[in-house]
Amino acid sequence: MSTLTGKTYAITGGNSGIGLATARELVQRGAQVAIFGRNPQTLSATRHELGAAALVVQGDVTRHDDLRRFFDAVAQQFDRLDGLFVNAGSASFAPIEHVTQEYIASLFNVNFIGAVQTIQQALPLLREGAAVVLNSSMYTTIGVPQSSIYTASKAALESLARTLSAELVERGLRVNAISPGNVATPLLSRLGMPRTQLEAVAATELARMPVQRFGSAEEVANAVVFLLSPDSAYMLGETLVVDGGRSRL
Repeated sequence: MSTLTGKTYAITGGNSGIGLATARELVQRGAQVAIFGRNPQTLSATRHELGAAALVVQGDVTRHDDLRRFFDAVAQQFDRLDGLFVNAGSASFAPIEHVTQEYIASLFNVNFIGAVQTIQQALPLLREGAAVVLNSSMYTTIGVPQSSIYTASKAALESLARTLSAELVERGLRVNAISPGNVATPLLSRLGMPRTQLEAVAATELARMPVQRFGSAEEVANAVVFLLSPDSAYMLGETLVVDGGRSRL
């Protein structure tokens, strides 16, 4: 992989899981990163870990003013961006008969509307040749009970990656999506399931994994960095699946 020295990237949800692992990899390769997230404790730890290479801002992707404040800070410190990882997301499973308008709105507001607003705010800062990566899910290609609304919000991101690629290619921008599989991250604990049910689902999924293990955030981050870097300059509108073969074999 090529060096990223002198390049700058923004990551929403960059204070934990895949987002944080991506930030670490970018910094290790010489880049500077701007991190946006909600949790003050993990943001503080991220700031301490990454040091001067990182700008860390607290906020919520569903709040327009928070996003504007974040990208204003990015513009002031970095001027321009070489890439954007739209990673912030929410996950929750529920039987279809229990789904309400509020439940649908809560997932789409973060996973889709928040993603669109993030890209809108970042556009003026993205230099020619910059890359945008959206975080989807392998669930868009397999049928998982009780995941219908969550999966629909992620499928919308894959569609957005294709259509925005066609729209933004004349500006010299690339848009792709990453589709992670079963990865051990803090998001698993926020699915809204009782612990016993979550453990049962995890055991079932593990039995279906061709590689007989869950992935790590670092393994997905390596693929994200590839899509953000010039190494993937000939890729756009693509969804790169990183799921240990779960949705393919």
